[in-house]
Amino acid sequence: MTKKVVLLLSGGLDSTTTLAMAQVQGFDVYAMSFNYGQRHSHELLAAVKIAKKANVKEHRIFTIDLGGFGGSALTEDAIAVPKDRNAEAMSHGIPVTYVPARNTVFLSFALAWAEVLKAYDIFIGVNALDYSGYPDCREAFIRSFEQTANLATAYGVEGSQRITIHTPLIALTKAQIIEKGLALGVDYSITTSCYDPDASGAACGHCDACSLRLKGFSDTGKTDPARYRV
Repeated sequence: MTKKVVLLLSGGLDSTTTLAMAQVQGFDVYAMSFNYGQRHSHELLAAVKIAKKANVKEHRIFTIDLGGFGGSALTEDAIAVPKDRNAEAMSHGIPVTYVPARNTVFLSFALAWAEVLKAYDIFIGVNALDYSGYPDCREAFIRSFEQTANLATAYGVEGSQRITIHTPLIALTKAQIIEKGLALGVDYSITTSCYDPDASGAACGHCDACSLRLKGFSDTGKTDPARYRV
């Protein structure tokens, strides 16, 4: 019997690779994306394309207003997206592109849908190596949320089934993620990672997400098929 899984799909490189990995493991994927007040909608357009191409069982986009709190360059126009930071700069501190409590909120929504679907697995493409220092991308946070999920759900309390939070990319470099995705036939041309794309969706090539993505492709000896500003 095929198992259901709720998967957080941002439209980016990591979540798209995670989707391919879940499907190759035989899961029926129910994808979940969020219009959370982010500064651009291109990632949601990408998520729709990715979900359709992957033929997921269902794809839902939920609207929530994390932008109402502000405090992040991804939700507040008054805070500039950092550009051209080197690896040393990206390895220290929590950047202004961190959205407060974002993964906590996203995983809570995923848990609610999983409980309704009677799905016991949630996939999220967090990474603790080539990432920008977000505290909610760490293994310690994921395991803590998993424990909370099993205390907060009916089937967790009843002991009939445990929720598992899958993080298949958490200990991989960006290059390793890309290599796995390419081996699984992932079409990275329809993914978007940029924090500050132009009106057409072309990536800036200079924000932290672009820098990490471009380095990952360079390290694999491949060319990034995403569109960048000329």
